[in-house]
Amino acid sequence: MHVERYGHGGAAVLLVHGFGTCSFLWRDIAPEFALANRTAFAVDLFGYGESDRPFDADFSIAAQAEYLDRALTALRVARATIVGVDLGAAITLRLAATRPERVERMILINPIAYDDVPAKDVKDLQKHTGRYALRISRGILGAAPLMRDLLRQSVADPSRMPDKLVARYLAPYVGSEGLNHLLILARSIDAEDLDEIELTQIDQPTMIILGEQDHFLTQRARDKPAPERLAEEIPGCRLVRLPAVGRLVPEESPETLINLVLDFDGASATR
Repeated sequence: MHVERYGHGGAAVLLVHGFGTCSFLWRDIAPEFALANRTAFAVDLFGYGESDRPFDADFSIAAQAEYLDRALTALRVARATIVGVDLGAAITLRLAATRPERVERMILINPIAYDDVPAKDVKDLQKHTGRYALRISRGILGAAPLMRDLLRQSVADPSRMPDKLVARYLAPYVGSEGLNHLLILARSIDAEDLDEIELTQIDQPTMIILGEQDHFLTQRARDKPAPERLAEEIPGCRLVRLPAVGRLVPEESPETLINLVLDFDGASATR
């Protein structure tokens, strides 16, 4: 697994990206945590970014949580504050439930759960594969026809996802091999990995950040978005709404996110 480290000697903060992105998502966040006397680790989930992608590997939510546990061991980090976005938030939640000793506290950004596993972005990707079959079969553009619009819809402000940035996120998925791998990652997301979690037993301090312009959380669980229902079920969970922000909060509102995480980190540490 590819991990980028920022800072040294401070309390650990593990940064976990979501579907279709990578550790590059945290480029404006991680250095600020280092300046605040934290040690930040921006990880590429197994199969994403610069991490390995064995053809026979398990890329499910449950497996990714196990890989994070092993990564923390390799990094010699006993416990960490973990910040996860969409799929990364679901993996963080799984890790907190199965390896509670690893998670000091967690910040879940637009977490997927309930009927939103997989979320609408992944379902749209799978649905549109047929539409772009001819262009995909040529293998030149790879995942671009499928992922370009999804990335742009991940932000409320289009200026936050210019063409150059889209190209950077698409880099791991060029050619037919890259596209096939992206589809494997999409098929690996299974709701059963979260269904067995007892949310009421989670006792780590938790904050959920909801970018209210996340267009991929359109499905409702009991007439509420998944992040709202999670906030009600996790004991003592704090819910923060960002009304003019989409899914990729680190791209659209990095300063707000930095302040929220550092404030929550300090407040929960003194409880």
